Amino acid sequence: MFHRALFIFVFIKVNVNIVNVTAYFRCGTLFSSICTIQPRRKKGVAYATKTIKTKQEVHMQNASRWVLAGVLGTSTTVTQAATLEERMAAFEARASAAEQRAAAAEQQTRALARELQQIKLANPALQPAASGAAPVVAASPAPALDDRVAKLEARQQSMEKPSVTGHLTDGFSFKGYARSGLLINDGLGGGRGGPYTTPAGSVGGAVGRLGNEDDTYMRFDLSKEIYAQNGTRSKFTVSIADGVESYNDWTATESKLNVRQVFTELDHIAAFKGNSMFENSTLWAGKRFDRDNFDIHWLDSDVVFLAGTGGGIYDVQMTKDWRSNYSLIGRNYGDFSEGGVDADVESYILTSNQFFDDGQWQWMFNAIGAKKNDIGTRTNQAGFAPADSGLHSMLAIHQKDFFGREGFSKAALLYGQGLGAQVKDIGSDGELLDDARALRLALYGETPIAPGWRIGPSLLAEQSKDRYVKGDDYRWLTLNMRLANEINSNFEMAYELSWQTMDLDPKGYLQRNAVDGNFWKFTVAPTFKPDMGDLLTRPELRVFASLMNWSSDLDRYSTTGNFGKSDFSAGGVWQFGVQMETWF
Repeated sequence: MFHRALFIFVFIKVNVNIVNVTAYFRCGTLFSSICTIQPRRKKGVAYATKTIKTKQEVHMQNASRWVLAGVLGTSTTVTQAATLEERMAAFEARASAAEQRAAAAEQQTRALARELQQIKLANPALQPAASGAAPVVAASPAPALDDRVAKLEARQQSMEKPSVTGHLTDGFSFKGYARSGLLINDGLGGGRGGPYTTPAGSVGGAVGRLGNEDDTYMRFDLSKEIYAQNGTRSKFTVSIADGVESYNDWTATESKLNVRQVFTELDHIAAFKGNSMFENSTLWAGKRFDRDNFDIHWLDSDVVFLAGTGGGIYDVQMTKDWRSNYSLIGRNYGDFSEGGVDADVESYILTSNQFFDDGQWQWMFNAIGAKKNDIGTRTNQAGFAPADSGLHSMLAIHQKDFFGREGFSKAALLYGQGLGAQVKDIGSDGELLDDARALRLALYGETPIAPGWRIGPSLLAEQSKDRYVKGDDYRWLTLNMRLANEINSNFEMAYELSWQTMDLDPKGYLQRNAVDGNFWKFTVAPTFKPDMGDLLTRPELRVFASLMNWSSDLDRYSTTGNFGKSDFSAGGVWQFGVQMETWF
């Protein structure tokens, strides 16, 4: 190393002084190092020509040979350094490209993480080999190259080392629903409305919601998925909701902010691999809405809604065309303790939900128990002892077409008794009597009827008796039609016609009176949206005008409801407004 460094030094010095050395000798090239000297001739005397080497010339000849050897040795070292520089530059470029490809691949393949993990576990040969030794690098003639090599090795190791914790945003999802709007009546006062504004709404009879909502409601779900090394996936979800009818920007005093869901699921469970019955099952526990609830959106009415706190299992594969869900969920009816009697009433819902023919047919059965609901002097608001048990069942069909046409359709028949007579919100009504009975039918769907035109009809009907008072009777039926005409890629005209008939005899429950009559509503809503699609494409920004009317007999139903108020009575009511609605 010392003599190479010396050669480099001499090489530099030679290049600096090469002109002076050449001029000094004036004898051709530096490497000849031999000068021919002709002495001065005396007049008339001839001298022979002699070649003479002076002492200085001998030293310079030796030095030139030394320089030549040094230059040749140095050129070899410089060539090696240049080659190493090129290799390092290429390595740096490949490392940077690999990092970029890895970042892009991570984004593109996150959705396939489970499948990739399973493939790697099943095929160990596909696992990336660990780097057992640092890359071999030629000796560096300068410290800068050593530093660069060390940095490259560190980068390579960081790229090859798997992340233990991952990024916080990996597996994170954000979903939500929201609506907010302004409703004004024809007297420039605050509008009244809502899908459950009619007398039948007190027992679940909804009407069309378009141009009939005066609230701000939002719900968002935050979820985080994590994959274990064995391939099992866990998913935590929390759901926050709030609803107000104030138009103010600050509504803390009116807010009903609530945590509606907090639960965790486990699926792709490693311990279930190879078990045909449980391999695709999902375990869950916590507070949640049942995964397989479904609704008629245009009426803002669930067909069936199971919710509460508990646990269960989804997708137990009984046979090829039969899968099952099972759960146990708890709810609270309230604390009615008095006189030393503990009457903090809870109800428990044991659910069996069966799906056949690739989910086309659904049969749901619920057994409900609330042991303390009739304890001691506990009565409902009519003074009758409520039920302490109940049954609920539903048969549904989910079609991927609209009776042979493009679109979809669903139909459900629900029956309940006792605590199960609240057939929509299962087990949620602790006021029901043992003799309560209810039967409900739901039909709805959507289909195109012409280029640029889509229609969404729905029917919802129910008959129930002995609900809260012996002999009470509630009968109602709603027909609703949502229609949309696409004008261009961002604008459509939406229309809704809703009609409801009812015959209600509450037998004085909550000071309500027996009524019999009809209600109808028609709404026109110019609507803006990012893109056209089906009737459920969101978001939508809409302005609207609604005309509604009803039988005068319905104004007598209740003194606490909307009907019968001075600004909201039979004879025709116009309402106007603007609203946004979105989900994602």
